[in-house]
Amino acid sequence: MSTITRPTSPQSPATPHILDNAAWAALTGPHAGFAERVGDAARYRTDVSPFTALADPADPHAWQDLAELVGPGTVTPVSGVKDAPEGWETVQRGRGVQLVGTALRAEPAPEAVRLGLDDVPEILDLIALTEPGPFLPRTIEVGTYLGIRHRGRLIAMAGERLRPPGWTEISAVCTRPDHRGRGLATRLVRAVAAGIRERGDTPFLHASASNTGAIRLYESIGFTLRRRSNFLRVRTPGTTPEQKA
Repeated sequence: MSTITRPTSPQSPATPHILDNAAWAALTGPHAGFAERVGDAARYRTDVSPFTALADPADPHAWQDLAELVGPGTVTPVSGVKDAPEGWETVQRGRGVQLVGTALRAEPAPEAVRLGLDDVPEILDLIALTEPGPFLPRTIEVGTYLGIRHRGRLIAMAGERLRPPGWTEISAVCTRPDHRGRGLATRLVRAVAAGIRERGDTPFLHASASNTGAIRLYESIGFTLRRRSNFLRVRTPGTTPEQKA
């Protein structure tokens, strides 16, 4: 009896993990209220966060939507891409890592206080001193931020940033230089993670690939490297009225 061999159907591509495009998942999900969007491009409102996202970074139409969204001659960060399309200027390149709190012990920090809008001026001073990443006047609205004070002065903080469904990013982890070495950052990360886990999310975070000291710290307290990624700062095609003048 002869055997009929049927052609094998090509395997469908693996479904991307939600953290592969975390900013897009956040802006079109839990953080949609903070989003501005044109087609397949989105960004946070400009006083909340500088981050933009594309539904598919390989889609030229998404880049066209991003150019319309942010305007001509505008510098904007884009993550998860190696190169920008023709006509876009790459202003800066960087490499990052994404880590997931697989074995992180989460627990409250009794000395930590919830930070709010009234604390923003002091937060911005601490951010400027320690440079953990961008923080804008309304960034504090996207999630819970905790701080530790010494004699009334804010000396350390950590909080929540991107929030794709089921996940929450820990961000803005920083300590004043004269108070480092006391485990303040670790206590705050654990405390922020406790709140994240309480609502059923899993904590994750990003760091610059060159920040090996921070990466070692995060791995030592239970974070695991998930992926390495690229990020760019690019300038959209065209010129602004100010540039023309």
